[in-house]
Amino acid sequence: MMAIKKGEDSRMGVTRRGVLIGTSLSSIAMLGGCAGAADGIRIGFVVKMPEVQWFQDEWAFAGRAAHALGFDLLRIGGEDGDRVLAALGTLYARYAQGLVICAPDPRLGPAIAGFGARTGMKILSVDDRLTGPRGAPIASIPHVGISAVAIGATAGEAALAEAKRRGWSLDTLGVLRIAHDSLETGRDRTMGAVRALVAGGVPQARIFDAPQRTTDTEGAFTAAAPVLTRSGGVTNWIILGLNDETVVGGVRAAEGLRLGARQVIGVGIGGSQAAIAELERPHPTGFLASVLLSARRHGYDTSAAMYRWITQGLRPPAETLTPGILIDRGNFRAVLAREAA
Repeated sequence: MMAIKKGEDSRMGVTRRGVLIGTSLSSIAMLGGCAGAADGIRIGFVVKMPEVQWFQDEWAFAGRAAHALGFDLLRIGGEDGDRVLAALGTLYARYAQGLVICAPDPRLGPAIAGFGARTGMKILSVDDRLTGPRGAPIASIPHVGISAVAIGATAGEAALAEAKRRGWSLDTLGVLRIAHDSLETGRDRTMGAVRALVAGGVPQARIFDAPQRTTDTEGAFTAAAPVLTRSGGVTNWIILGLNDETVVGGVRAAEGLRLGARQVIGVGIGGSQAAIAELERPHPTGFLASVLLSARRHGYDTSAAMYRWITQGLRPPAETLTPGILIDRGNFRAVLAREAA
């Protein structure tokens, strides 16, 4: 819930003395009269889970952009709706001209868009696209996201290529899809992988779903173990999931049934520490590869795009979807070094 008090303030050509920012559906906090515009460019970067490595990496790359281009970066955690709306108030009070945001709930879109319209603050969403009341993307807010279906397809294609290299029969192997379908991104990733496998000749009947309650390694292990046990006649497995942790859990469950690296092809998504730990092991495991997501593009590039929008009027494209990079034991160190440079 937001309302603007009438009054004059010179920042960004917006006429107001104070702005009311709803910090929850039932409470409102007011930022009183701001006397004058602050010097320099300030950009906020709000993420939904600041403790997660992906978002820390986004912040780190955004910080590099701030250093290179000479703007102030304001990092704020927005773990829930109240904190996001409070963050908007903080950014307003500190004279931020732009905001890059991954909201904890895309349905906060109307409140965030309304705030931008009332204050003149430029807004760009990252990772999760903000939606309107009926679930449609908010076209007025540019977005940089991950092509979940395409990234899933990359994982599926990599697994299929390895299965063919090993000479596996596509009619007798099993594909374990460790699924968290209540999460749209998770469903899109795993179904993108399955579609790539089916298009490559794997029969739909060879796809086995293992619904998981949590998206971590333990949750995946718990989901995968009974499915693998019931399918004891399958000796060669492709294991897919929405992230690296999920695939590692499936690989561990397979190992519990004495299915090792020669009988398992696991391809994760994310290029996370879980994936790196598997690829660094002295002896290969069933975890073959991961599709690395580029925190650089989602942190540095989004912040730089916001800076250009503020300073040069160069509005970012309505939607930019970033691809993934396949990493395995042979190339992961070189790829990670290139991404970190």
